[in-house]
Amino acid sequence: MSNEAYAGTIRLTVAQATIRFLSNQYSERDGVEQRLIAGAFGIFGHGNVAGIGQALLQNEVAPLEGEEPMPYIMPRNEQGQVHAAAAFAKTKNRLQTYMCTASIGPGSLNMVTGAALATTNRLPVLLFPSDQFATRVPDPVLQQLEDPTTLDITVNDAFRPVSRFFDRINRPEQLIPSLLGAMRVLTDPADTGAVTIAMPQDVQAEAHDWPIEFFRKRVWHVRRPVPEPAALERAVALIRDAKRPLLIAGGGAIYSEASEQLRAFATATGIPVADTQAGKGAINFDHPCAVGGVGSTGGDSGNHLADKADLIIGVGTRYSDFTTASKTQFKNPDVKFVNVNVAAFDAAKQSAEMVVADAREALIALTEALADYHVEPAYTEEIAREREAWFAATDKCYHLGHTPLPAQTEVFGALNELLGDEDVVINAAGSMPGDLQALWQARTPTQYHVEYAFSCMGYEIPAALGVKLARPDSEVVSIVGDGTYQMLPMELATVAQEGIKVIYVLLQNYGFASIGSLSESHGSQRFGTKYRRRGQGGHLQDEDKIAGVDIAANAESWGLKVYRVSTIAEFKEAYAQAHAGDEAAMIHIETDLYGPNPPASSWWDVVVSSVSNLESTQKAYKQYVEDRKPQRHYL
Repeated sequence: MSNEAYAGTIRLTVAQATIRFLSNQYSERDGVEQRLIAGAFGIFGHGNVAGIGQALLQNEVAPLEGEEPMPYIMPRNEQGQVHAAAAFAKTKNRLQTYMCTASIGPGSLNMVTGAALATTNRLPVLLFPSDQFATRVPDPVLQQLEDPTTLDITVNDAFRPVSRFFDRINRPEQLIPSLLGAMRVLTDPADTGAVTIAMPQDVQAEAHDWPIEFFRKRVWHVRRPVPEPAALERAVALIRDAKRPLLIAGGGAIYSEASEQLRAFATATGIPVADTQAGKGAINFDHPCAVGGVGSTGGDSGNHLADKADLIIGVGTRYSDFTTASKTQFKNPDVKFVNVNVAAFDAAKQSAEMVVADAREALIALTEALADYHVEPAYTEEIAREREAWFAATDKCYHLGHTPLPAQTEVFGALNELLGDEDVVINAAGSMPGDLQALWQARTPTQYHVEYAFSCMGYEIPAALGVKLARPDSEVVSIVGDGTYQMLPMELATVAQEGIKVIYVLLQNYGFASIGSLSESHGSQRFGTKYRRRGQGGHLQDEDKIAGVDIAANAESWGLKVYRVSTIAEFKEAYAQAHAGDEAAMIHIETDLYGPNPPASSWWDVVVSSVSNLESTQKAYKQYVEDRKPQRHYL
């Protein structure tokens, strides 16, 4: 039957209806509308090639009247495409995202890690994993998991615990409430994350008469809840009573676009502002009240103030164990908490006084209510001393002149100087996020993009694709370790295919620098953390580099322009050339596996074996027992 409208309906397949619906969904905040689903990533197999694949093709070459374009990009790895979508959503402050589809079985299951990353980071992504036949006639279908206790379980049920919304479409009629529910979650600032709608492969291609009204333009308004007056009053009272308050800005301060209000609050009150990984850049580093990173990977300025703070004001933070230094960072025995968060779940953490509200609206209200409040001059002077001391320490880390190989902190220093205010640096895993949070001097909310809720190795390469799609006029620089590169390099081919200009910085140190250091400090002697040829004995004797392994050459084979450099001066010259070019590039530089890293002023709880016949482990356990003593619940 032809696709013609009649009696208020239109006959489409489930997949075609899905794409038509999504093309007409918009989000709105502060009067600004944008397409909610900006485009589609898809890897096709027998489970979706003739369903969602056909629908995307039809949308591109023969769209129906009233159907908007759904731009399509062909990625190489299912996990990678979800990372790209999450990075896009993060860069768009969660107001837009991409849909992702994959074939039945292993293809779809590869998206689970990406779904977990998105949900952990509170980032909206929309996933359409293909599923087994709803009719169960071809049973078991290729790649179907069989459970002898029920016929209702498929591998896609693995998405349930890592999704904020999960559904399975077994009949066409189910699509209508499912997609409407999905849009609600994607645009919910408190409850967003991965949205997964499993699509049985036969249902995707099944035709149905859809009400035309289903496909009308819908605008989903992203709410900005204001503080409850009584909650605001209680928070203000605690702030007025505090002598040493400290504000911690999390990702919510950026997603709510509250930077201007955060600066105004800090200027008016003199309260110092520290940041989490997700919140770095919410306040510009050179603001007199900006004291940098806090917690396990924070710097001295933020941590020294956190040690003695009598009130912590959390704004849009979920208080990861890195922020609290595994519940050892806030050492004042009388410390109290005020938490501003759009999610009550996060606002209640640390037994805090809760202000369940949008970060921007709450900061406006707090600034007005504290119009006659300012911290004492002695505290202001202390803040200035801590800032000055850490700036000096940062400058030293950035310009070490370390030989024979440069330290990675020197590469970060060069990038910090070279990137413009609206350019973006990306990272996610290893020792680099720690160095970056401690040292990076972010001038704007857009400049710093570090995924550290899931800290997923392999995120950085596809993330650059997603960020560049979101900010085509920015220089996007993704810092990748050799360990991360080997996890998920495939989207380099997508970047080359799409002609997307990004710059990758590959730090080659022939090992896992972060885990190696952690292993050594916890008595495990860097076991299994170096890329070395097998020695005569065990892994501790592996010292020779693996002949023939050449990441730079591999990157060239994916289609990138590669610059091989050895010194920081050469690195800066290569960056200038890559910046001036219009093609995707990689700057490859070898750095010292052993650091040095920034001075540490905090702790992270990584357990040590309590019983061992290794002297190194016995020594580490004794230290671990001592380090745990300050650990406590904040009650």
